[in-house]
This record gives sequence, C-alpha cells and structure tokens, in this order.
Amino acid sequence: MIHPTAVIDPAASVGNNVSIGAFTVIGPDVVIGDDCVIHSHVVIKGPSRIGKGNHIFQFASIGEDCQDKKYAGEPTELIVGDNNVFRECVTVHRGTIQDEGKTIIGSGNLFMAYAHVAHDVRIGDQCIFANNCTLAGHVKVADFAILGGMAALHQFCQIGAHAFVGGGAIILRDLPPFVMLGNDGKPHGINSEGLKRRGFGPETVRAIKQAYRIIYRQGNKVTEAIELLAELAGEHAEVQLMVDFLLTSERGLIR
Repeated sequence: MIHPTAVIDPAASVGNNVSIGAFTVIGPDVVIGDDCVIHSHVVIKGPSRIGKGNHIFQFASIGEDCQDKKYAGEPTELIVGDNNVFRECVTVHRGTIQDEGKTIIGSGNLFMAYAHVAHDVRIGDQCIFANNCTLAGHVKVADFAILGGMAALHQFCQIGAHAFVGGGAIILRDLPPFVMLGNDGKPHGINSEGLKRRGFGPETVRAIKQAYRIIYRQGNKVTEAIELLAELAGEHAEVQLMVDFLLTSERGLIR
C-alpha cells in the first residue's frame, strides 16, 4: 500500500490500511490515522495529527510552515479530524504561537482544488470549500458552511454554521449562521434550500427567516437585534445560535 518511492521519516507514525502514493514525502512528528488514502507527490509536515479515513490528492501540501513573517520555526501544530477530502494542490498551514499554536480542521469536510487554509484557522465539520477558496489566518468556519469558488476571507473573520458564501465574494466581516452571502459580498436572505436538505422543518426555517429580518431588514443595531431575538431564541435553539454568534462577533457583521 506504500509506494517504494515514497519518503517517510522514521519518526512519523502511519496507521493501518493506509495507501501512500509515489514520491510523497511525510516528515517527522506526523501521525496518520487508519484507512487514509494519500496520492502521489503529497507533502505532509509536522507536528501534524491526521485522523482516520482522510483522502489527500496529488500535490497537496499539508502541515507546512505558515506564511507569517513572525513565524520563527516554533513547533506549532495541525490537527485534522476524520474523513476529510483534500483535492489537488490544497495547502494547509500549521498555527502560530501568537494564537494557540494550532490549526484545527474537523471531520467530513471537502476542500476542492487549490483551496488554502492559513495558520490558526478553526474549521468545524461537514463544510465545503470550492476551488481556490482562501482562508486567511485566524479565520473560524462553523459546521456545514459552504464557501464558493475563489471566495476570500480576511484575517479573524467568522463564518457561522450553515452559512453559504457565493463564489468570488470578499469577506471582511463576520457572517452569521444560516445567512446566504452573494458574490457581491452582501447578504441575500437565509440558506433555505440547504436547511431543507439537512432536515430543518418548516417552523424552524420560518423562525430563522424572522431572525434574519430582525438583524438585517428592520434597521436594528446589533445590540437592539439581540434584545429583540431573546423571546424567539427561547423557543428555537437555532435562533439562539444566531444570538450567540452576534454576542461573540469581533469584526462586526457583514451588512
């Protein structure tokens, strides 16, 4: 299952039933879980912890030193969950000591060709990053978010759960859960179709739409919107998720 031209450092740990293609290089302090498939010409550097069932395609660079001029070779870390797909030429960098020293990726995510995950990024589960999608340092992306091709996120921005970002959008502020952002960089309602596909019922979708109107259509300030959402959030956990996001937003909301 391991091609004879692959170069695997003796200090790396490779799990059971792992396939490693030709000319792939795996450095020291890399741990690869069971049932991973790693194609040819992949580079994985450490310290990195790669979970089970991940599929890494050719020319991907996983766990590389970050592109931050403050980085001085500190042993920062990449942590990857299970069953992620990293397509051709995806780049994922480790963290920096200026943050918590870790880049963390959950499970079940799809990174299409040429997507980039910078240092100290936090990604949840079941997200999709289309081709050339670029996440700058310290970005946070919650579960089930979808980012279109060539979308670009500024440092420290947050994307809420189940949000949808159109292709080519430039994101300079935070996007709340469930909100759909057009490629013009402006919010255009909620991700109704995505919610239906994931089993959200009509009543829950109506509540999320009502919350969206309170945040975006009634001219409320964020503090006012939080107060107005209190009763609705008490009845719907999904709205509470939006409230929690508003309370923790540091860069302000996309408007």
